[in-house]
Amino acid sequence: MSEFSTGAERPAEREYPQDDASHPQGAADAPRGDVSRETEPDRPLAGYPVRTAADLAVAAPDFDHDHATPLARAAEHVVLARQGARLRPAMARPDATRVFVVANQKGGVGKTTSTVNVAAALAQLGQRVLVIDLDPQGNASTALGVEHRRGVASTYDALVDGVPLAEVSTDSPEVENLTVVPATIDLAGAEIELVSVVAREGRLRKAIVGHPQVGTAAELGEDRLDYVFIDCPPSLGLLTLNALVAGNEMMIPIQAEYYALEGLGQLLETVEMVKAHLNPALDVSTILVTMYDARTRLAAGVADEVRDHFGDQVLKTTIPRSVRVSEAPSYGQTVMTYDPGSPGALSYLEAAREIAIKGVAS
Repeated sequence: MSEFSTGAERPAEREYPQDDASHPQGAADAPRGDVSRETEPDRPLAGYPVRTAADLAVAAPDFDHDHATPLARAAEHVVLARQGARLRPAMARPDATRVFVVANQKGGVGKTTSTVNVAAALAQLGQRVLVIDLDPQGNASTALGVEHRRGVASTYDALVDGVPLAEVSTDSPEVENLTVVPATIDLAGAEIELVSVVAREGRLRKAIVGHPQVGTAAELGEDRLDYVFIDCPPSLGLLTLNALVAGNEMMIPIQAEYYALEGLGQLLETVEMVKAHLNPALDVSTILVTMYDARTRLAAGVADEVRDHFGDQVLKTTIPRSVRVSEAPSYGQTVMTYDPGSPGALSYLEAAREIAIKGVAS
């Protein structure tokens, strides 16, 4: 029986942010017996420098590392990592607003988590981002720290009453350049209320097109939004249909487990129907493998199968299982601000870089 180790040379996950400059991805060629709770370091993607809290330690030369408590050292790492988020060089902005639909009818695959963290990471990379919470549960609104109790201006008002998106959006208190259209429980009844409305499947598209900051660089200049992310509910109802009609690109988070693949066929069939009849511009541009556990062959097998089928649509970056990622929403934050140096945050940052580079290259 092989002996498994959690890697004594690494701090436990609760002591992250990590204090080395390793890349968060799992090492495909590492021996199976040397396994960490998080994915092990892999060779960094070409041209994607990763800055961790350790790289910024010179920012606090007067800090007494020898006599500080572990809690004080961890707090210092968080502060330095947050300073690093502000110091990151801005990436090139796309020529026109990219509208992403984030959908997967299977729940629990990291859909909302990926939406808010990729959006926050892009904002930290100098992009101007709008997140539209289309899930009546309002989980994206919670993670981004915005109010979404009943009575707050929300996506319900935009879809049902035609209120302009600019009037129902609010700035995220945790991340600069990130605004949110929250979702309230009222949205649960929107599908019933929209049944008798003419062109009900195009309500969200009309609202996005009418946003004064959505458009091209030639039309709006520097004042434009670079990304719009629509977080869909875990179903293929009228709300998700509105998102599919409104989007130009689609990001599908896939959990690295077998069940996650079973419902993917039905989702892709729906996408093809939407392309054929309602939105020919919709493109499944991004597949993100989430909850990747490098200790299991199943995770590697699912990731390989997804890459074999979708090719370049699958991001090279995978998102590891991480307690920090799960904890962050309970504090009204994304992991990008809750623990910027953690493996989950660094992975989402790399995923955001890939998305941004793809957009500029195309």
